[in-house]
Amino acid sequence: MQAIASTLESLGRATISSLAGIGHAAMLLAESVAFAVNGWRRGQPVRVASVVEQMRQIGVDALPITAMLALVIGIMLGIQFIAALSEFGAQSQVVIAVAKSVTREFGALITAILVAGRSGSALAARIGSMNVSQEVDALAVIGIDPVRYLAAPAVFAMLIMLPALTIFADAISILGAAFYSAPALNITPTAYISQTLALLNPGDIGQGLAKSVVFAILISLIGISTGFSVSGGAEGVGRATTRSVVLSICYIIVADMIFSFFLNR
Repeated sequence: MQAIASTLESLGRATISSLAGIGHAAMLLAESVAFAVNGWRRGQPVRVASVVEQMRQIGVDALPITAMLALVIGIMLGIQFIAALSEFGAQSQVVIAVAKSVTREFGALITAILVAGRSGSALAARIGSMNVSQEVDALAVIGIDPVRYLAAPAVFAMLIMLPALTIFADAISILGAAFYSAPALNITPTAYISQTLALLNPGDIGQGLAKSVVFAILISLIGISTGFSVSGGAEGVGRATTRSVVLSICYIIVADMIFSFFLNR
C-alpha cells in the first residue's frame, strides 16, 4: 500500500511539474509578443539587431549542416522508394512519393530535430549560465527585462529562420533525390525536378511550413524556459542542456504525429 501511495505521489509531482513548465513557457511566449507589440511604449522595445544576430546564429550558421543532412535524406528516400516501388512496377511514382514525403514530412521534421540539438541546446546553455552566474538578476536590477532581452529575440528569430531552413532543406533533399533517382528512371535531373514542380501543390509545402512554425515555438520556448529554471551551478547547466534537447525532440515528434493525423485524413 505504501508503495502504491509513493508511486501516485511521484506521478502527481511529475504532473504538477509538467503543467508548471507548460505555464512558464506560455507566459514567456505571451510576454515576448507583448514586448514586440508595445515594448516601445515602456521604453523596452525588442531590438532588431538582437533578432538579426539570433537569426544568424540559428539559421545562417546552420546552412552547411542542414544542406549536408538534407542531401543525404533526399538520396536515402530515392534509394528506398526505388527499391520499394520497383517491386510493384511503379518506379514512375518515385518522383511524387519523394516530393510529398520531403515537403510534408521529412524536411520540417529533420530540420527541427537538427535545430533543436544545435540551437535549442545553445539557448538553454547560454541562459542557464547567465542564470547561475546571476547575470539574469543583474539585468533586472539595472532595469532591463530578461524576457525582452534574452527570450523575445530568440523566439522571433526561430519563427523566421526555421521555416526558411525547412524550405532550403526541401530543395536540397529533392535535388539529392534527383541526382540519384534520375538515372534509374532514365530521365535527366532537370526533367526530374520539372516533374516534381509540376506534381507539387502549395498545400504540400504549406503543410511543412505550418509544422515548422509550431516546431519553432516549441524549440525556442523549451530552450528558454529550461535555461531560466537552471539551478545547481555548472552541473545544472549540463542537465538543463540535455533536458532541453530531449524534451524538444519528444515534443516535436508528438506534434508531428498530431499534424499528420489531422492533415492527412
